[in-house]
Amino acid sequence: MGSIYKSSRTTVAVLLVIAAMLGFFADLYNIQIKNNDYYAAQNNTVKTYTVTLEAARGEIVDRNGNPLVTNRQGNSIVLNAAYFPDSSENDKRNDVVFNLLTLFKANKEEYARNLPLKLVKGKVAFITKKDDEDYESAIATMKSKDMFDLQPYATAQNCFDAMVEKYGLEDYLQKYDLKTVLELGNIRYELTRLLFSVSNPVTIADDVSDKTVAQIKENLTMYRGADVRVVAYREYADSTLAPHIIGTVRKINAEEYERLKPEGYGITDEIGESGIEAAMESSLRGTPGEKTVTIDRDGNISEEITKEPVQGDTVVLTIDKDLQKLAQDRLRSVCRSVDTRHSTGAVVVEDCNNGEILAAASYPTYDLNDYYDRYNELLKENNTPLYNRFAMGTYAPGSTFKPMMSLAALEEGVITENTTFDCGKYMKVADHVFKCTGEHGGETVRTALRDSCNIFFYNCAQRLGIEKMNTYGKMLGLGEKTGVEIPEAKGILAGPEYRKQFGTLWAPGDTVQAAIGQSDNLFTPLQLCNYTATIANGGTKYQMHFVKSTISRGTGKVDATEISNDGTISVKESNIQIVHEGMRLVATEGGPARVFSDLKTKVACKTGTSQVVIKGVKHNNGFLITFAPYDNPEISVASAIEMAGSGTSTAVITKSIVNYYYNHNSHEKKAQNYSSLLN
Repeated sequence: MGSIYKSSRTTVAVLLVIAAMLGFFADLYNIQIKNNDYYAAQNNTVKTYTVTLEAARGEIVDRNGNPLVTNRQGNSIVLNAAYFPDSSENDKRNDVVFNLLTLFKANKEEYARNLPLKLVKGKVAFITKKDDEDYESAIATMKSKDMFDLQPYATAQNCFDAMVEKYGLEDYLQKYDLKTVLELGNIRYELTRLLFSVSNPVTIADDVSDKTVAQIKENLTMYRGADVRVVAYREYADSTLAPHIIGTVRKINAEEYERLKPEGYGITDEIGESGIEAAMESSLRGTPGEKTVTIDRDGNISEEITKEPVQGDTVVLTIDKDLQKLAQDRLRSVCRSVDTRHSTGAVVVEDCNNGEILAAASYPTYDLNDYYDRYNELLKENNTPLYNRFAMGTYAPGSTFKPMMSLAALEEGVITENTTFDCGKYMKVADHVFKCTGEHGGETVRTALRDSCNIFFYNCAQRLGIEKMNTYGKMLGLGEKTGVEIPEAKGILAGPEYRKQFGTLWAPGDTVQAAIGQSDNLFTPLQLCNYTATIANGGTKYQMHFVKSTISRGTGKVDATEISNDGTISVKESNIQIVHEGMRLVATEGGPARVFSDLKTKVACKTGTSQVVIKGVKHNNGFLITFAPYDNPEISVASAIEMAGSGTSTAVITKSIVNYYYNHNSHEKKAQNYSSLLN
């Protein structure tokens, strides 16, 4: 009996424990899930939210510390959910938005307009490509589950009706016209699109006037939830200077936000879109701060900055501001003198001994201040000002290819410095007759460079063969990317390998054409400049770069760009010297001699032309590669002018650049300028 009694007592105890636990779980479910809102409202614990504070982007300066891109303080209007009417109070929210829109219009302020709907002849319609290049994506987002939750085939009117219902705009639809309702819905849509919450205030108007700021602060009841935030806006010392290098900044898009969210980016952050702004995003972005917002049970709100934002690093570029300005001005002048409407071009200046780019200009160009306002217009312009010709433009280099051919032929021993080929203007290869620009008679490698004799280099090509030619072309960086921080084209080094892609054969005649920079050869001005620098400095090919260093805003630490090279190419110094001497003859006795005759600095150069057909009419593009000074090269210059007729016509650009560089940039001054920047 005793054992039975004990067993029963144990069973009862276990059942009681189980019952107690079930009761506990039932209470827990009731509190945390079923009636969570009720118990949360009764809880005396305060609610805290973390709001991200944007950090100002770092500045961009030239090699001497002259500001190129800085920040100015301006005011933006944000809606703060901690003070804005609750999401259940649509009428009150709409009233506040209506009051703000009325104020913005009265003061001629720009405000957010991202709802992809518009009015056309009194009817609601979708925006089109004319309004926004990404219009299809914007419309798809509007119809998505997170927004209006409509089918893909929903009409513009369907979207408008869904907007009116979602935001409770029925009363406004009765009182006001469609335009007013659409503008109201636009601001409400912006809040939804940007995940409006206490932790995520949303900007609805950028860079507003002091008058607007004062009116909002003086009547916080009418503009409940509207707050003024001091914001750093990009400012340019000269908004037309080096836009293709500096690049642009814009609001982050949805795809970028999803990708960069783990790195701390917010849905309203700005991001570098192009140029150095994009390439150096991680340095320029800075470190966001934090503000803690506390709301107690009675609705009292307090705010405290718990982490100060830190401005992004200063990026020091290799370019010289004044040299860049000069290069742009001279390039524009030459292009306009050739053909005001159609001629375009580029010029690049490089330090031969470290790969630093001192200037790089593309014409036509654009103004960074109105880039976004004029974006669609700029896209449609026939001469494509947004196109970066010095990095993305590829050109048949013409006779600027001949210094490479000279070096290859000398190095491979197929010619010596005294080898002579007779130029009678014509030369037959296989079944084709190829010609020269003149009848030069006996030519050695030096005079062939001076006279740009095609016959001489046809003979070199036959002795070398295309494979050897391309070996040296690659060694000198032709048809290869230079390594700059911004996007660049690879170009094409003509040969059988390239032709295979199209299933066509390489013929003997192609080899002689390639030898004078024709055939399939296509190189960028950056490549031509770096190739010239490599020949000038004795054979070291440096990686080109635009960034000299970064300077930490927080610590002052300087991180200099590591000078990178592919090593010195294996060629005899004597052969390099022969090429130098031939290029010097071009400057003293060739076409550019009349331009360079009064230069105090000795230069060596090579001209080039290549034929293009524009609307059925043949034109010659002009090229010039130069290094200076001749005896101890420091800089290389490459220019490409479309429709220029000859390389000589571009010499005035190079002359101005060399004059400026040696009048303003002694070694002592360059060292002093950079040193003062770091102190």
